[in-house]
Formats: sequence, structure tokens, C-alpha cells
Amino acid sequence: MDKTKFDTCFFERYAMISLTSLLGERYACLENKDRPDLQAPDHSIGIEVTRAMEENKTVADSLLLEMAGIIEPEDDEEAEDDIKNIIDSGYAYGLRGGKYVGSIEYSYWALALPLRRIIASKVEKVNSGFYGEFADFGLYVFCKDHLSEEEVRLAVTYTSDLQNGLKVCYNTMYLSLIDRLYVCDMKNGIISHNEISREMCRRFFKNALQGQVSV
Repeated sequence: MDKTKFDTCFFERYAMISLTSLLGERYACLENKDRPDLQAPDHSIGIEVTRAMEENKTVADSLLLEMAGIIEPEDDEEAEDDIKNIIDSGYAYGLRGGKYVGSIEYSYWALALPLRRIIASKVEKVNSGFYGEFADFGLYVFCKDHLSEEEVRLAVTYTSDLQNGLKVCYNTMYLSLIDRLYVCDMKNGIISHNEISREMCRRFFKNALQGQVSV
């Protein structure tokens, strides 16, 4: 029987869908490749996608539910089908009362380090040439922590300080929270955001799942 695989590219697809939906057709040309994760064929845009969260199963569960727009599972009448879809995808942990359901690529979450460390690592890599040559580099971070506007500003300042004097830098940092996507212009320090409704979360999540290949 064919079974949909909840592979690591799910996050890249989710990011690409959210960028195109929220920021426009400029991002519609992106392809899911490697080094960096999302690329324009003409190398005009290259975006690395990562996650900033603590390295444990409970946090992984919570982030996955939030990405699906499920905030309070026990009080959400629509959550039943969404949770079933997550479990059927083959990637689920404790979505029911802490019960262990099963997992695919749990070790992948070990790559999702808290925000400061993941930013430092990615800044070092882009400057080293690890991601190749692109006219406009972006860093898209799924944030488990619900950052305040001040914390977003601190993240931008921290990143700018790290990039000071480097030849190759991120031009834009995208901080993806449960209810908004922050777009941080690293050249001039301007921070804007787009609100993300619960229904938009559900749509992004389902579309990203449907983009997977049956194996």
C-alpha cells in the first residue's frame, strides 16, 4: 500500500507556499533544491529554510500542530481531521494525550537549534560559499518561540552584527511565527510583517502535505 512520506522537504514547501501567498509572485519561481533549500532558476534568489526550537519531542509536536493551525486541540472541532492527516502522513509523536504514535525522521529535529545558534551557523555558512552564488540570499526561520516585536528587532540586530564586514550575507530574514511572517530587510534594518490567519495556516499545511510523493 502506498503511504505518503512526511519528508524533510515539507518545511521547504510550507515556506515556499507562505512566501508566494503572502509576498507575491516574485517567489512563485522558487524550486525546492539544496544549498540553499529554495532557489530561483536564474540564481536571483536563494533562500535557506530552517527551524529554531528546543531539541525535544514535545516542542516538535507543538510546532507541527501550530503550523497546521491547531492551537487548542481539545477545544477545536475541526482539529480531528487535521490531526488524522498528520498521523496518516507517518510523522507524529504525542498528538493524543502524550501518547507516542510513531515517527519518521525524528533525528531531523535535532538540526533545529534555538534562534541565536541557528542564525550564527547559517551566517557562517552563507559567507563561506556553502550555498553557492545568488544575487539575493534569504534566511527563512520557523520560530517555535512566540517572539515579541522587540525580540524580532534583537534578532535582526544580532544578525546584522554577525554579518558586519562579511562579503556574502543574507539580504532578507523571514521569521515565521504562528500568526505572522516577519520580513526583515537586513540592508536597511526595516522590519515588516504579514498577518497569518488560522485558515491560512491550515491551507499552507494541507498544500504542503499534498505536495509530497507517495512511496
